[in-house]
Amino acid sequence: MPGLLAQIAGPRVPPDELARRPARYATPALLFAVARVLLLVSIFFPYWHMELVAPQYPDGLFLTAYVNHLDGDVKEIDGLNHYIGMRPLDEAARVEKSLAIWMIVAMVLFVEGAMFVHSKWAVLLAVPAITFPAFFIADLHLWMRRFGQGLDPSAPLSASVKPFTPTVLGEGGIGQFRTFAELGTGMWLAIGAAGMIVVAFWFHRRAFRPLSVAARRAAEVPA
Repeated sequence: MPGLLAQIAGPRVPPDELARRPARYATPALLFAVARVLLLVSIFFPYWHMELVAPQYPDGLFLTAYVNHLDGDVKEIDGLNHYIGMRPLDEAARVEKSLAIWMIVAMVLFVEGAMFVHSKWAVLLAVPAITFPAFFIADLHLWMRRFGQGLDPSAPLSASVKPFTPTVLGEGGIGQFRTFAELGTGMWLAIGAAGMIVVAFWFHRRAFRPLSVAARRAAEVPA
């Protein structure tokens, strides 16, 4: 077991090598640290925006999604959706919203752990943070599709509206209603964190792979 743990943790940097090339080994840690900050700060910013425009709402209605709650003209939009048989927006992604902050904190800790793993196994710790933005968009799309395709047939205007899938990004709409959806600051911070982690792993491999190769060759030399 100790040998397996040492293999997963990867080689340690010799003091003389660290003194000779400090920037080489500090760069991955610095990039991981910046990524952690971006991901953590993203909690406090919107991840998604949508504007709904209709003749009776010339100034538009606005919906903003954070990782753990919705904000904006939620009641007004729910009132409109009620007539076509769509469920209240707050019913969507209840589990995801209740766990989102803890999940992001866990991802931040995983990325921090990747700083101390000097082998290819470090990638496994960072996979959740790298894929998180895509997962958020995919989950949002699935919930929007579920709500739009599962209209209540007993709603007052159900006969005039066929099941549809709301547009998650860009322009969309149905009937006289038009929607404009875009990513929020929080999502761009999460995307930036994911990109930063990918770049960090390039420097990570550049720094620690030679040490791993040298350690493996030394272990293969007969006593």
